[in-house]
Amino acid sequence: MPAPDTVRVGGEIRDQLITLKRRTGVMNWNVLCRWALCRSLSEPTAPGLMPTSGDATVEMTWKTFAGPAGDIYWWLIKQHTRDLGLPLDEHTLSTQLRAHIVRGTQYLVGDQHMKDTQDLVALIKL
Repeated sequence: MPAPDTVRVGGEIRDQLITLKRRTGVMNWNVLCRWALCRSLSEPTAPGLMPTSGDATVEMTWKTFAGPAGDIYWWLIKQHTRDLGLPLDEHTLSTQLRAHIVRGTQYLVGDQHMKDTQDLVALIKL
């Protein structure tokens, strides 16, 4: 199953991404969405499923979202989905991708200590 052509999230996340841009100084949606994805994937549980509202106010190609590490991000999504015992079909993987970006964004914006890029880097546990 290849990665999707397009990554879309709705208006509720757009507003939170704007807050993160202001707080961290990271100006690109794709970079913030990558951090959000990784933050969510660090949790062993499934993200809550968001109702599909159809208001994709943040939209980017997979290549823009994932950059040169696209294969790695897609593999991580598939592995996490497999670990949860969910099917690896196109619908489930796309839903999981969006749900992880949403949950990760909510975690990042809810962290009042998230004030700059150093706070993002501090999330990395080696």
